[in-house]
Amino acid sequence: MLKDLNMPVRPLNVAIYRKTHWTSEIKPELDGKEVILSGWVWDIRDVGRIKFIMLRDREGIVQVTVKRSSVNDETWNTVSKLSKEDVVSIRGIVRASKVAKAGVEVEPIEVKLLNKSNPLPIDIWGNVDETMLDLRLRYRTVDLKRRSNVVLFKALSEVVKAMRTTLYSYGFIEVFTPKIIATSTEGGAELFPVQYFERIAYLAQSPQLYKEELTASLERVFEIGPAYRAEKHDTTYHVNEFISVDIEAAFMNYRDVMGILEDVVVESYRAVVNLLSQIGREVKVPSKPFKVITYDDALSMLDKEGIKVNWGDDIPKEGLEALSRLIGEPFFIIHFPTMLRAFYTKPIEGDESRSESFDLIIDGMEVTSGSTRIHDKGELEKAMKARGLNPENFSTHLEIYGWGMPPHAGWGLGLYRLMMVMAGVRNIREVILFPRDRYRLVP
Repeated sequence: MLKDLNMPVRPLNVAIYRKTHWTSEIKPELDGKEVILSGWVWDIRDVGRIKFIMLRDREGIVQVTVKRSSVNDETWNTVSKLSKEDVVSIRGIVRASKVAKAGVEVEPIEVKLLNKSNPLPIDIWGNVDETMLDLRLRYRTVDLKRRSNVVLFKALSEVVKAMRTTLYSYGFIEVFTPKIIATSTEGGAELFPVQYFERIAYLAQSPQLYKEELTASLERVFEIGPAYRAEKHDTTYHVNEFISVDIEAAFMNYRDVMGILEDVVVESYRAVVNLLSQIGREVKVPSKPFKVITYDDALSMLDKEGIKVNWGDDIPKEGLEALSRLIGEPFFIIHFPTMLRAFYTKPIEGDESRSESFDLIIDGMEVTSGSTRIHDKGELEKAMKARGLNPENFSTHLEIYGWGMPPHAGWGLGLYRLMMVMAGVRNIREVILFPRDRYRLVP
């Protein structure tokens, strides 16, 4: 329900267009009630002395039946000039109807045209043509009018809500770390430089170093925010600006945060089951615990499938897809080669070649990476040097390791990748309002 502002329903000619109900709230139980609806003309049919307006807002579509015999000349003339996507406010009476598709309609008392729409540059009424994705993204604000997109981004909002609720239940504190940084957080070169007054700074690849530092005070932190990678990808599952969901927890190891991740993912799925069913997507909530295989197990399974991956190499996308087909549900890959992971990843005690690390794979997509972190300053400096990094470039970060850094672990989850697999779309750009890749800087 829209929040009741304790205001009476007023004629629209007083320039108050406060809608009293969403279209989805117009039910037969409201028969005889006066309402104000505001939205866009999805469709309009003219059968002579009766006109049918299909009124769309964020929550759905409702039929407005305009009878010439029941409205004044001004209202009839206004309705006669309406076209698709015009913005209107309608004050009318709800009528239960055996004829109307939803069993209910609205008979208008007054119709006010708020803004006239030009013909749209793309079709939003037919089926989605995936080959037209570039054109749809060019006119993204128009494309977002499509009912399937409205549902999709409502679902994305519910996922974020579910994630926050789950992490709060574990005692995490939400934080906000800088997105303009002085050096790389991951040790790589894929950074976007920015002019920061007289200096060159960079857009953050992740909040990794900051969230680790915060475990020394806040213990359990999470952040849902943008991250930037200057990688020249041309894939359906990479973009250069994305939303990362990151956690870091003191006095936990990789197994502990894997358990938290399971709950976050399961609750995210539960949050979108009903919504995504509205656009024909049947979502199955995964069962806990998720299956766990080692990196060595993965390579052995792939070898039997004719996919050769040398030990120490990352598993390619085709390998992850093959493993997903074999396992058939979300699964973890653990114990990646130490040198394959970031410098802050803790090796397994007694087996320095392998690490306390994991990836979560869903439908052939890596959606999360995590690990136990190195919390000893000397070991961290050693790991940096082993990867050709100069510890002096991380001096500010390393300082805190001499002031009581606790053992800690964490992970980073790609929000859009998770949404992509839940929604069953083929291109990650479908689940991003305004995607940014190497070719796209507008809209």
